[in-house]
Amino acid sequence: MAAEGADYAQPTPRRLYIHDDLTAEVALDRGTGSPAAALATALLVLLARDRERVRVLTLHEQVERVAAQGPHAFFDAAIGIGAAGERVARTLHARTGWFPRIRQVGLTREEDGRGRYRLVGEGGDLKARLADLADAASLAVVDDTVFSGLTMRGLIEALPDPVRPRTRAFCLRGVGESIATVAALCPITAGVVAPGRLLEDVSFINASGLVRRIAIRRPGRPPLAFFDRPEWIRAWFPDAHAEVLALCRRLNALLEPERHA
Repeated sequence: MAAEGADYAQPTPRRLYIHDDLTAEVALDRGTGSPAAALATALLVLLARDRERVRVLTLHEQVERVAAQGPHAFFDAAIGIGAAGERVARTLHARTGWFPRIRQVGLTREEDGRGRYRLVGEGGDLKARLADLADAASLAVVDDTVFSGLTMRGLIEALPDPVRPRTRAFCLRGVGESIATVAALCPITAGVVAPGRLLEDVSFINASGLVRRIAIRRPGRPPLAFFDRPEWIRAWFPDAHAEVLALCRRLNALLEPERHA
C-alpha cells in the first residue's frame, strides 16, 4: 500500500523559502525563556544552515518590500483571504494606511485525495458572498502567499464583473510563474517573488506548518503538520532531515500537548 500522501510527493527544490511565523509567536505565547521558544529558535537556525538553498524570510522584510512599491490611495474595500490574508491586510494597513475597511473571506486549498487540490470556502456560495462588492470604488485582495495561485485566482474570478477592473491583489511572497497567472486577471503587488518552476525550482513553506497541524488540509479528516509527512521533510532538507524531524516532533509535543495525551 502506498504511503498516505504519496500522491502529493515533494521534489527537492533548488530554492526553498521559509516564512518565519514561528519564533516570535512562540516566544510571545510561551515566553522568551521557555523550552518551546528555545526549540523554535533552534529549528530555524538548523533550517537556515543550508545557506546555498534555503532562505528564511521575516515578516518585517516582506512588509517593507510591499510598502516600497506604493504609495496607493486607500482602497474602498479589502478582502483578506482566510485568517492569514486578513492578518497580512491588517499588518500592511498598520504600515501603509491602504486598507481601512478589511473583511475576511474564508477560502482555502484542500487535498482532494487524488493527487490534486480543490478550493474549499466557508459560508456558502463564494460569488454570492462577494456580490455586494460590485459597486466598490476600488478593491484590494490580500493573501500571505501566492504558491500555486489557485486560491487567489479563485477569489478574483468569483468577484462581480464590474469591480474586477478596479481590483489589485497583494501578497507578501510568491512563485513568479503563479504570480503571472494572477497578473493576467488583475495587477498584483508582491513582496518577495521567486523565479522558476513551482516545486522543482522554488517552493515556499511557513515555519509554523512544520510543527503545527494546520498546514495540510484533507477532506473529512484532521489537518496535518508537515512533519506528519516525513518524506516531505526529507525532500526539503536532505542533509538534515533527521534532525529537523526530531525538533519538529519535540516542539509539537509542547505546542499541541493534547495530541500526545
